[in-house]
Amino acid sequence: MGQGTEVLVVGGGPAGLAAAIAVRKKGFRVTVADGEKPPIDKACGEGLLPGTLAGLRELGVTIHAAEGQIFRGIRFIDETTTAEASFSRENGIGVRRTLLHKKMVERARDCGVDLLWNTPVTGLSRDGAFLAGRVFPAKWIIGADGIHSRVRRWCGLDASLRGDVRFAQRRHHRVKPWTDCVEVHWGRKMQAYVTPLANQETCVVLISRDPRMRFAGALKKFPKLAANLSDGQLSSVERGATTAMCELARVYCGNVALLGDASGSVDAITGEGLGLSFRQALALADALETGKLEKYQSVHRRLARRPNVMARLLLLLDRSGPLRRRVLRGLAKDPGVFGRVLALHTKENSSAFLAETTVRFGWRLITA
Repeated sequence: MGQGTEVLVVGGGPAGLAAAIAVRKKGFRVTVADGEKPPIDKACGEGLLPGTLAGLRELGVTIHAAEGQIFRGIRFIDETTTAEASFSRENGIGVRRTLLHKKMVERARDCGVDLLWNTPVTGLSRDGAFLAGRVFPAKWIIGADGIHSRVRRWCGLDASLRGDVRFAQRRHHRVKPWTDCVEVHWGRKMQAYVTPLANQETCVVLISRDPRMRFAGALKKFPKLAANLSDGQLSSVERGATTAMCELARVYCGNVALLGDASGSVDAITGEGLGLSFRQALALADALETGKLEKYQSVHRRLARRPNVMARLLLLLDRSGPLRRRVLRGLAKDPGVFGRVLALHTKENSSAFLAETTVRFGWRLITA
């Protein structure tokens, strides 16, 4: 297992691997420890937005078009209305989570990161962390162990956690993709996310506040979607997960920093989770280079601001059917406004762009 490391990353999912790669590029010796072995899967929508792809490229990870399915934008669908918008510059790619994880593992290994699989971390110590029953020395520890982070609990940061939890179920269907967008089908306090993938596969994720939700029963609430899937065969087992809006007052304590969902998360309704964790990884690497984690705290708060606002707006539509129908009618009447909202969601924009978009969007709501 070695004699220790400068930086120990707890959690070998995409967020942890992104942190390991970014920190290794700064010259640190880095070790990743995870209780599972690759490829690590997760019930997610599997659509990589343009900003997420940009973050991957900065980490040295490239997803080629032939490895997935290109999608040009986002389409909202409810019982009576369809509204869609295209990304302004770069398309997104739908790709299996296991393939993404495999490519990130390869990149981490090529960078010289030490990877300890089937090696759960069981606690923190003054000098590092407990692995395989003994202390593994580390100067810095990064907790990237997900929404139910043990590292967060061990270092006492759970006390400031505030959250709003929902529940997801995912399936893959062997059916030729019928859409060139990621589709969000809106139901009563429930959404279905459809992402086209390679090899004539389609990823479908259902998300609800009901922990008893099961895929087969919930799918009946989306008859249009069910009809599109009727001729396809299942190509994966049903897999569940939780998604949440969680905010922390602090994301570091002493020599321990939190990253990704462990550091506070945005609901999957935004599609921003991976992209946000990649930007956090790059910021954390910069902070470790200076030895000042308070710098990471500041950047982390700024990075989370826009995704959090967008998630809360979308969750408001989830709660209010009349408001959602009015919003979708407005977006359908003026695709240009939807395009501007999508641009605000997927990349940074000026205050003037935000102000103009807000005015145009407000007018469409009044006239919808």
